[in-house]
Amino acid sequence: MNGLQKWDPFRDWDPFRELNEFSERLGSLMGRRGDTTSPAPWMPAVDIVEDEKEFCVKAELPEVRKEDVHVTVENGVLTLHGERKSEKEEKKQRYHRVERSYGSFTRSFGLPQGANAAKVRAEFKDGLLQVHLPKSESAKPKQIEVKVD
Repeated sequence: MNGLQKWDPFRDWDPFRELNEFSERLGSLMGRRGDTTSPAPWMPAVDIVEDEKEFCVKAELPEVRKEDVHVTVENGVLTLHGERKSEKEEKKQRYHRVERSYGSFTRSFGLPQGANAAKVRAEFKDGLLQVHLPKSESAKPKQIEVKVD
């Protein structure tokens, strides 16, 4: 047959290899790679909200102790730094899947124009860090009465 072989669609097909490749492709789209017992680096979710009095940065920090959270303001930059420590592995336990991430994190944000860096305050309760950045007096909206003649 001059080196040509009849095509057989099932000869080289391995359904488990196909499933594994599909799972890896899907995982890479979702931000996960490789071994399911090694979590991805952790970066806490943050919301930044504003009202007429202040800006508020809210960071979700579940299972983080207050002692492991540090907030700094320097040169117009607010920095949140902390660490979520992994549970101690006990000899009697076997992990089948680890999706929660552990380790240290750092998030930095430029202070909004009008924020008073000298009066920043932070509170931490039930896994939620709230950093309050009061607005300076010049940044607060002013009500001006309009007179009609």
